[in-house]
Amino acid sequence: MKALVLSGGAGTRLRPITHTSAKQLVPVANKAVLFYGLESIAAAGITDVGVIVGDTAAEIQDAVGDGSKFGLEITYIPQERPLGLAHAVLIARDYLADDDFVMYLGDNFVVGGITDLVEEFRGNRPDAQILLTRVQDPRSFGVAELDDAGRVIGLEEKPEHPKSDLALVGVYLFTPAIHDAVRAITPSWRGELEITHAIQHLIDARADVRCTVIKGYWKDTGNVADMLEVNRTVLEGLARRIDGDVDDASETVGRVVVEEGARIVNSRIVGPAVVGTGTVVEDSYVGPFTSIAENCRITDSELEFSIVLRDSWIDGVGRIESSLIGRHVEVTPAPSVPSAHRLVLGDHSKVQIHT
Repeated sequence: MKALVLSGGAGTRLRPITHTSAKQLVPVANKAVLFYGLESIAAAGITDVGVIVGDTAAEIQDAVGDGSKFGLEITYIPQERPLGLAHAVLIARDYLADDDFVMYLGDNFVVGGITDLVEEFRGNRPDAQILLTRVQDPRSFGVAELDDAGRVIGLEEKPEHPKSDLALVGVYLFTPAIHDAVRAITPSWRGELEITHAIQHLIDARADVRCTVIKGYWKDTGNVADMLEVNRTVLEGLARRIDGDVDDASETVGRVVVEEGARIVNSRIVGPAVVGTGTVVEDSYVGPFTSIAENCRITDSELEFSIVLRDSWIDGVGRIESSLIGRHVEVTPAPSVPSAHRLVLGDHSKVQIHT
């Protein structure tokens, strides 16, 4: 069994971060989202992984390498443009050959991994198996309709009027039957080959399409709010570890990780929080659910429920919260501006001005 990992999307919902960085490499608890997926694939006993890459191919390849650090053998498959999930399967045909495979979206996060799902698929070997979860607003997702027996009878992509609240999670398992399906469909109104249409083609052909409804945690980390929420979830499982230097004037409370080479000076860190190697936190407060990457400097500031990427500097700006701050960023106070009032008043006016 192989895996196909999709890492070619543009990440428009995470701009401006993704103007200069692959969305799959934005860190959660100081580790790229993509790495969690690769680790889950390796834990499920899959070693051969094809990675779909696009405009950020060089960055993805530099971060992942040949896959050996994950226990994987990586083959990179270029995609000129992100033309849909089914298009990714189409262009990976030669690599996938006639093997079963799991398709994993590189910006998705599934707590608990996919080992049980893969074992279930291997045991039953349906033509396709999809992962579903209940969401409050399914209009932004692929949506599944089930019959009274729990069988999949229909799929829709981002429907205006969803027939259920069951959204497709970004993990799919297929036999080679999917290859005929992706060749049989045509682009949607979005100009993409939709994987939901390909699976619907299987359903219409009376293929064996099964689903698993998960009750655990899943997130598509495609926007800032979801990225911060995933960061919070991962940090909640943090084990306290102080490998860096914390001076006597500082305090660390709860599940705090201070990586080797980091320094905490006259500051208070309240977990769960992680401070990356080479980072200096001085005269500052770092609150819960905060990840600060390597080689940052936080001085005379307060930071909470935020992600700070590497090589950034935050100095003297008071309180920052619910924020995603990119690489090599400088956040400093604005220069003070003398207050003045500019008025054009008609005759007999009366004006009250706060001073």
